[in-house]
Parts: sequence; structure tokens; C-alpha cells
Amino acid sequence: MYSKRSVCSRTSLSLVHCVVSCVFNTCDVKRGVKRDVLERYPHIANLSSVGQSVQGRELWVMRITKDPTADGPGKPKFKYVGNMHGDETVSRQVLVYLIEHLLTRYGEDPRVTELVNNTDIHVMPSMNPDGFEKSKEGDCNGKNGGRENAKSVDLNRSFPDQFDTINVRKEDIPEVTAVIKWILDNKFVLSGNLHGGTVVASYPFDDSKSHDPDGHYSKSSDDALFRYLAQTYAEHNPVMRTGEPNCPDAPLETFKGGIVNGAQWYDVPGGMQDYNYLQGSCLEITMELSCCKHPLASQLHAEWDNNRESLLAYMEKVHIGVRGYVRGAENGSVLSDVRIAVAGINHNISTARFGDYYRLLLPGSYNITASLPGYLPMTVGYLPMTVGGVQVVEGKATELNFTLAAPQDFRHHHYNDMELFLIRYSTEYPAITRLYSIGTSVQNRHLYVMEITDNPGVHEEGEPEFKYIGNMHGNEVVGREVLLNLIEYLCRNYGNDPEVTQLVNSTRIHIMPSMNPDGYELAQEGDVKGYMGRNNSNNFDLNRNFPDQFVSIPDPQQPESIAVMNWLRMFPFVLSANLHGGSLVVNYPYDDNAEGRTTYSKSPDDAVFKMVSLAYAQGNPLMSKGVPCLKLYPQEFFQDGITNGAGWYNVPGGMQDWNYLNTNCFEVTIELGCVKYPLAKDLPMYWEQNRRALLQFIHQVHRGVKGMVMDGKDGTGISNATITVAEVDHPITTNKAGDYWRLLVPGTYRLTASARGYTPVSVYATVPEGGVEQVDFRLTRVRSEEGAGPTRDPTEEEFEHFIKELSSERGLEELLRSTAPHSSFRYRPYIELSEFLRGLTYNFPKITHLHSLGQSVEFRTIWALEISNKPTVDEPAEPKIRFVAGIHGNAPVGTELLLELAAFLCINYGKSPAVTKLIDRTRIVILPLVNPDGRELAQERHCASTEGLTNANKKDLDTDFFGNASQRFREMQPETEAVMKLIQTKGFTLSVALDGGSLLATYPYNKPVQPVENEDTLKYLASVYANNHPSMHLGRPGCPNSQVENIPGGVLRAAEWHSHMGSMKDFSLDFGHCPEISVYTGCCLFPSASQLSGLWAQNSKSLLSMLVEVHKGVRGVVKDRSGRPIAGAMIVLNGGVRVFTSEGGYFHALLAPGAHNIEAVADGYQQQRQKVFVSSYEAASSITIEFDMDNHIFGLPREFVVASAAASMTALVITACIIWCVCSAKSTQQKDGFHRLRQHRQDYEDDIRLTSMGSEKSLLSPEFQDESESEEDTLYANKL
Repeated sequence: MYSKRSVCSRTSLSLVHCVVSCVFNTCDVKRGVKRDVLERYPHIANLSSVGQSVQGRELWVMRITKDPTADGPGKPKFKYVGNMHGDETVSRQVLVYLIEHLLTRYGEDPRVTELVNNTDIHVMPSMNPDGFEKSKEGDCNGKNGGRENAKSVDLNRSFPDQFDTINVRKEDIPEVTAVIKWILDNKFVLSGNLHGGTVVASYPFDDSKSHDPDGHYSKSSDDALFRYLAQTYAEHNPVMRTGEPNCPDAPLETFKGGIVNGAQWYDVPGGMQDYNYLQGSCLEITMELSCCKHPLASQLHAEWDNNRESLLAYMEKVHIGVRGYVRGAENGSVLSDVRIAVAGINHNISTARFGDYYRLLLPGSYNITASLPGYLPMTVGYLPMTVGGVQVVEGKATELNFTLAAPQDFRHHHYNDMELFLIRYSTEYPAITRLYSIGTSVQNRHLYVMEITDNPGVHEEGEPEFKYIGNMHGNEVVGREVLLNLIEYLCRNYGNDPEVTQLVNSTRIHIMPSMNPDGYELAQEGDVKGYMGRNNSNNFDLNRNFPDQFVSIPDPQQPESIAVMNWLRMFPFVLSANLHGGSLVVNYPYDDNAEGRTTYSKSPDDAVFKMVSLAYAQGNPLMSKGVPCLKLYPQEFFQDGITNGAGWYNVPGGMQDWNYLNTNCFEVTIELGCVKYPLAKDLPMYWEQNRRALLQFIHQVHRGVKGMVMDGKDGTGISNATITVAEVDHPITTNKAGDYWRLLVPGTYRLTASARGYTPVSVYATVPEGGVEQVDFRLTRVRSEEGAGPTRDPTEEEFEHFIKELSSERGLEELLRSTAPHSSFRYRPYIELSEFLRGLTYNFPKITHLHSLGQSVEFRTIWALEISNKPTVDEPAEPKIRFVAGIHGNAPVGTELLLELAAFLCINYGKSPAVTKLIDRTRIVILPLVNPDGRELAQERHCASTEGLTNANKKDLDTDFFGNASQRFREMQPETEAVMKLIQTKGFTLSVALDGGSLLATYPYNKPVQPVENEDTLKYLASVYANNHPSMHLGRPGCPNSQVENIPGGVLRAAEWHSHMGSMKDFSLDFGHCPEISVYTGCCLFPSASQLSGLWAQNSKSLLSMLVEVHKGVRGVVKDRSGRPIAGAMIVLNGGVRVFTSEGGYFHALLAPGAHNIEAVADGYQQQRQKVFVSSYEAASSITIEFDMDNHIFGLPREFVVASAAASMTALVITACIIWCVCSAKSTQQKDGFHRLRQHRQDYEDDIRLTSMGSEKSLLSPEFQDESESEEDTLYANKL
């Protein structure tokens, strides 16, 4: 029994219960007794008031926790509130019992002890003490009053409401005001509001927008969690869990499972539990404990027994979900008020004053973001951090800590500012970044790209490549700024944010903040929808400047567009986005159609484009609404924030379509905002709107199928293999390493991998939701029976595998890393050069041989160093490569690079297995200085001087190589004569000449009008060198006074660069039957010696790539049926280019990757034809050509010709006899006539024999004749 006023003495049976009851029941308590009892538990209990009621009664709160007077992190805050309605008194006394239970059982009951030690528990037994004083014991229905406070206001209808305005005067509800302040000050995590009148647990929301009286389920974002919490309380209460309270005033009322949604039960606007959730980030449910609101005191212990386990179990749920700390990256300081957001749940919480947070969640996997909102212009905030795949399990909360990095000031970055920004981050984060330029704009501003990945500069097998491009239109600047923000975000959060770390580790990300830096410099801040700065400096719209599938683009291609297209050809991009401004939508291909109309233009991958577009749009809450710019374009609407390009408006020459149609890359165009050049103060808003979407879009590169296409025998990757999807008419190709990525929407597909020279393989694969399926292919090589040789030598197969490895993405880089460095970089004058070459032969006599080719005008020896495992033995089966430099004495960089190459090869022979194999299987001739006389005149640091360009006779040697005397206007120079002999006698497969004055590679011809029969091959060889050079392939030499500054791939036909007659490369091709490329190593002809080491670093990989390339193409041997090799046989390639077999019948020709036709012609044998396939990564296809004797005479079968000849001879003899008898007197004349007939017949046979050699493609045909050949040369060729 209890009464509203009683007296406690020291002899009371339960002193604690007495004191606690007296405190909350306003009884008279002797001060000494009260102090004595409270002082008994100072280590776990503290009593305080949060305010007063209308009538001045204290709103007491008992705080129970370890060290209750100290505030600190690490313990979630929990609260119980009772007696909100003054006449519902069971809750008041049950909470008193709870306080007593916690205090007295602490230290004895492990469960209670753990709960008190790890939880900050706050218990308010009475929120409405005035109403309690008015109520009457035994009043079960509240007829005697006391429900409202002393101002007759229902406290549970007086809190701010999400759907309605609560019109209650503040002075009438001091209790609500005090509790609101208490809630907001304490960051409670979980709460229970105890009532009476029935037996059920009610959860938010308590009302709805329509305020239906009942039956309207008003669902919160945490509905499942609220149901779980309510169920936790109900299932531990023996009456509540039945769902049948059996209350006298509502005997038929039931609640399934003992729980109910508040508004579904009845609508309660202004309720406290909804306020807790929406404004206090505290999850609260309302527990109705008994049918009788104010029962007799004799029933109170029974109510305690019914609710004790529920009260404890519910409190323990404050420890589920996720918990942790948020700190700043700079000094590790804790951050308060950081927003903690869970993807898919539209309800956030925030960190407390010590940086700690507690987010209740059900078991599952979650993506959780910590962010500090409310950026102010020109102030420092913190970059958000997202952790994906957080696993929440039953029981204790998962620990998840965040470290946020402070971002830079938000501002507009002009070119110089942007350049410094990029340089800064590339130097601060070298382990994950690489800054490079793909070219320059019209006004020579760099088109910078920041690569961000865990192994920058390297394509890792199986890792997809992704790119963002911004600011294509110079006045659309939001893309530029958010990409700079993204660079910073990725760099600063790598290693701290699991999502960022996973993305960077698994993706090669390329970010180009500005494709149109010139236009940007013209644009003006505040431009809403103008055009100033939109185009490049030549006033061309770059997004109308790409080749189009439907129409011809009349505008000349711009340097920015060319640079981007070259960039896309170099990297195996999978997914891309082009960021624009002026609207708010994701636009996907196609951008135009054949009719030029505004209508949906569907690509074969329409479903994929929709999938990736939606991924971005859904990450931007405003974009996904589809109504972007009401003030500017009120009629514009985009369903889900995405649109087909041509369905919006027609854009011929767009970049996104070119990506899709010409590369493996899927690109969309993203409009980031209605204002093209917003004010700087708005930039934080744009970053916040797009941050999540930018990351989510990168994730899309990991959708579909991925894998390797490999050779079934040796497991090496097959480059340029084709992956087709039966259901989608858009094939993709494998990268150099044989890996591929194919974006697909979830579903089952039939995939086929095919490659030239292999049998195709088809499989079925199922693409999962939100992920990627690994599908590897092993292809079996198709080997032709015709011309197939005997069982292959294992050493040959091993070497082919070796060439394939060196041709892989990192093959040559690994070779260079594994070899001994050499650092004696300096310019060597002629005498020192000669000594250096002799020194190599002295130190490495087994692999070197020094030849004197002749002397210069001033009698300096022209040296050629041969490097091979058998340098003095002719090995016709091995390919031969020639490296030449110094034809212009004022460009000595090439000379030093070749001396370094020679030293590199010699020093690493026997040490590096790769170098050893290359030398053992290749004949390498290095001619470092063709013009030693000119070299002696040239001077260091003279970048453009012509001093030393010519030889001592003032002749440019590269204009002195003529194949016949009729084209020579002056005497041949001795240097030229020496080199010509080398070219004609050595049977080279490939030649590389190094020069200076620009940065590019050229191929024959220098002759202005000479047609190039084998241009694909020549261009390919030059591109191999350029592509292995870090900047040559960009095609922007950047040299002063350069004639050509946009060089696709860094490769040109020589006549397009410097047209002239008599070049060494032309002579090599025409008379040496050896393709030669010229490489210009840098703009400065004679740079400082300090730059040589850097130039070696730039060119070493390219030079070694030539040693690998010389082993490719097609090679073989020509024999007759008896196995006898046929020397001098002519091998005609693709009906034009010809090479000749050497001693032993060997031949070797370099060819561009692809299919080629080979014809073999030899005197007295039947012509042979074969088709071969050349790979860019495999060693030369080896073939054997066997000739049959020609069984035809004069084009007729041999047997017929013999029989006819016999009959003819018989007839002839008879005729002769008759003539002799009749005309014996004229026998002398007849003999003479017969002699003439026989002589004519021999000439005729010669003609027939030439015809039998084969073909209209014979040497007499004009396409086989070189215009530079003399009549004698032609006659000689015709007699082969």
C-alpha cells in the first residue's frame, strides 16, 4: 500500500524503496534519512530536476550509471518517462520499483551490473505531478480528472507535430518545454513512454497527414526497427504478448502480437514519441501497462512483476546496431553534430559532444555515411565518408569509427589555380595518384588528367578503367569544380573510408576536370544560360566535333577533340560520364538519329545505359524528381531524372556516342544544375547534391561480366579478342593483357569469345543483381594442315611464350625494373665514343663485334657494333634489327641513347634472363654516329642551331641516299656510301633511326608523292614506339615554331613532316627491303647533359619494344619437296611488298596485326599461296613453304607438250627431207633460216617462263617496279 503523503523512518523494511517513493510521491522525508539513502549509491545514482510543473513541482530524474555525475563518451543514453497523463499512475510506481531494482541489485546481479556500467539510464517517474495529485486511487477510467496538467492541457498532444501546427501557449505547458530541452540536450538513443488504460506497445507514427481517426498505418523510415523494439517489450509481458488486454471498457479490442502502429490505433497529433524520433533522433515507443489507469495500491507489485522483464529487456536494446566515434583527420579531435546516415533509411542521427554516436539497426548489411552538413562559403568543413557493407548482427552493436578530412575552401579554380591544385594532390598522394596530360588546348593549356588507383600508371589485369570528364563547354563549370572536390575526397579518405579504399583499390579512375580550359577563362561567374566561353578558342563546340554515325561533321577536328580520341584509344575504358550544366538530368545514347529529329534513338545497350543513368540520378535527390528547372524551363520533365539524348534534342557529333561506337567505353552525359556558372557560395551545395551520385556511378563499372580470354595451351592473355553477347548487337574487345569488362543488366546471356587464329567458345552466364560475374575463356588455336611443319621445338614454344609476356601490359616495365641500372650519362666526343665501343668489345667479347663501315670526309671511322650470342657467325634464321643515330650531328641525343642501350644489353647479358634471351635470339646492330664530323661542331644547349647538321662537305646526309645514279646530282658522300653498303648487305628486318627537333615517330616515305604499299605495317611499327613512350603518343610535341601540333598517336608519314628526296628510311625500304622508322626524341636538338637520364627513362621502354617487335610478323623457310632450301625466292606480301629468302631459304617480314596473304614465287616452281594471321602480342607466325616443280611447259601439261613436241619434230624431219631433196642448192640459206627460228623460239620460251612464274603480279607488272630503280636495276630484277 502507498499513499500520496507518508512518513519514512530509519527502521523501514526497505529504506531505499521508502526514500525513492517519498521523493517521487512528495512525502515528508527526514533530510538525514534522504541524504543517508542517496549517499549510499553515489557511484551509480544522481537525482536532479529538469524543470517544474505548472504548480511548481519538480520534474525529478534519477540518473543511474557508473560515475553518474561525470559526462563522458562510450555509453548510450536511455530514458523512461512515466505518468505523462497524471491519472495513469502504474507507470509512476513501476519506474520507482525499477530504480530500486537497479540500485539494490547492482554488484550482485551480473545483468543489472552490466546494464548500469554500460548505459546512461535516466528515469523520470512523473512528468505530470500536478495531474497525479488530482487523480484518485481506484479510478480506472479517469473520471475524477488528473489526465491533463494544472492548465488542463493534454501533455501528449502538445509537442511540435510533423503534420500540424499545435496551438498551445508555452506558458501553459512548462512540463513539455522542460522535457523538450531535456531531450535536445542529451542525445538520447532509446526511450519508453509509459502510460495506462490498456495493455499494448504502440510505435510511431502516432498521426498521419490525413488525420484519419483510426485505421491509417503511418509508417516511419524505421518501421521495421520500431516493430522489433515494440515486440521486444510486448513479448516479455505475460498479458501484453497475448494481444488481448480484455479491458472492461473495450473487451473486444485486440492487438496482434501485443503491438500496434500509433496512427492505425487512433490518431494522436502532437505526441511525444514522434517528436523524440523526428527532432531528438531518439527512438521512442509508448507502452500501455494496465487496463486500470489508477488501480489500488495492492495491485502495484503485480504490475511490477508483469513489467520487470520487459523494462530490462527493452533497455538492453539500446546496445544493438552500430556505434562508434567520428574524429577529424588532422589532429584526431572528436567531432560533434556529425550526421550519421544509413542508405535506404531516411532518418539520420548525429554525434554527441564527445564525437560518439549510436545508431540502432536490425541485423543486416548497410552503407553508412558520416558527414558534417551546413558548409559555409569560404570556411573549412569536413568531407563526408561512406562505409559500405557494414554488417550488423544480433546482440552487441558493431563498432564503426569514422575519420573525416577537412576539404579545401570552395571556390572557382581558374587554370593556374587548378594546375597547382592537381600538382599538389599528385605530390601529396603519390602512392595512389598520377597526374598526366593528354595534350593541350588551342591556346596550349594542358588537358590534365588525374589518375587515382592503388597502382597508378599501370593497367592491372581484371581492373576496370573509369573516367570522368568535366567542363567540355567552358562556361559549364560545376563539373569542373565537383571533379576537383572528388579528387580531394578520394585522396583524403583513402585508407580511412572503406568505400573509397575499396573503389580506389579495385578501379583505375581517371578524372579530367577541364576539357575546355580556354573557354573557361572567357566565361563569367553568374552566367545562368549564356554562351560566352562555351566553345573552344577556335569557336567550335567540342560536343559537336566528334565523328558521327549518321551525318558528316563539316567542322575541322579540334586539338581538344583529337586529344580525347587518342586518349580513348590508349586506355581500355569501360564506363564514363561527361559532366555538363544547364539542366539536371542524365542523358544517354544515342544523341542523334539518321532523320535528325527529336525522337528516341535507341542503342543496342539501351537497358545498360538506363541502369547506369538511374544509378547516378537516384544518388542525387533533386535530379531523381525529374523536374529540374521550373523557373527556366517550366515544361521540362524527365522521368526518374534520366533521358535518351535524341529524345531530348538532337546532337550530331557528340562525344558520348563516339565513345560507345568506337571504343569499349559506355558514356553518358550528366547535366549537374540549371545554372551554368553559379556563384562560388553555391558550390558546397552542388558538391553535397552530387557527392553520393559521383561515387555510386563509379560503382557501376563493376556490373555485368568480366574475365580473361586466354590461350588454351599456355594460359597467356589474347589481345583484341572479341566478346559478343547473343542478345546485344555490340561487341567489345579484350585489352592487351587479354582481360575484358562487359557491362550488362542482370540476367542470363550467351557470351562468345573469338580471336583470329582460334576456335570461338560460347558459354552462358548469369549476371547477378548489383554485381559482376567472372567468365574466363580458354581458346584453342587453329593450326593449318597445309604447310605445317614437324613437331614443334619446345624451346621455340618457350620463346614464343617469352615474347608474349614481354608484350603484355607490364612486361617491358618489369624487364627494366629487374635489370642493373646504368647512370654514366654524358655527351661523348668522337674519340671517347670510339673508346667506349672498343671497351664494350673488350669487356664482352663473346657477344660483341665492332665493324668499321668506312670513314667520314674528315676520316673519322663510322662504327657499327653488333651484339649477338654469335656475333661473328651468320645466322640467317634470326631477325636482324638496326639502330641508327647521329645522321645529323647537331642532334646527338640519339647517339647517347644508343650507347646506353648497348651498355644496358651487354651489362645485363647473363644476369637478366629476359635480356639474355633477346640477345641470344636477335642480331642487333647499333650504328651510333653516322655523321661524326658534324657532331664535333655541334654545341651543348643549342636547341635549334643548325651547326653540325651537315657533314664536312655541308651535305645533309639524309638527302643523299639515292638508289641509282640517274637521281644523283653530286658525288655520293663517304658516310652515305658506308651506310648504304650496310643496308644492302645485312638483310635487316627492322631499322630504327633516332633524331631530334620534335617528339614523334615517322615512317616512309619522305618522298612527296611516293605511294606507300605497306602503310598499315609501317604506321603500326612507328606507333609501337610512340605508345611505349610516356608522352610521344599524346601527339602534342609542344615545340617552339612547330609546323604540326596535333599528331594523332604521335605518328606521321614522313612526307607530312618533312618532305624531301634521298632519305635513309626510303632507301632502306626500297633497296634494303627493310622498314625503317625515324624517332624524334625531343624538341631540343642538343639539350643539357643533365637531361640525358630523363630522356633514357622516356625512351628505354620504346627501344626495348623494338627488340620485341622484330620477332613478330611472319617468318619461315622456303624448300622444295626434297627439303632443299631455296634461296632468292620472292615472298610477296598482300600482293605488293616483296622480300627475298636468304641463304637457307629463310625469310622474315614484319606486318601489322591482322590477316595477310603471302605469295611465294621461285623460278621453275609452282607459285604457292598462304594466309597468315599476325598478332600484336605473339611471336612471328612460323610457316614452311614447299615448292613443287612446275609441271607445265608454256602453260600446258608436260605430257601434252612432250607428245606434241615429238609429233612436231617428226613432221619437221619429214618436211626437211623433202625440202632438202627439192632445194638442195639452197641448203645454206635454209640452215640459216632454221637457226633464226630456233633463236626466236628461245626468246619465246623465256617469255613463257616468266608468265609461268605466276601471275599478273609478276615483276614485269608496274606495281612491282620502284620509280627510283634504273633501267639496269629493272632488267636485273626481271631476270631473277
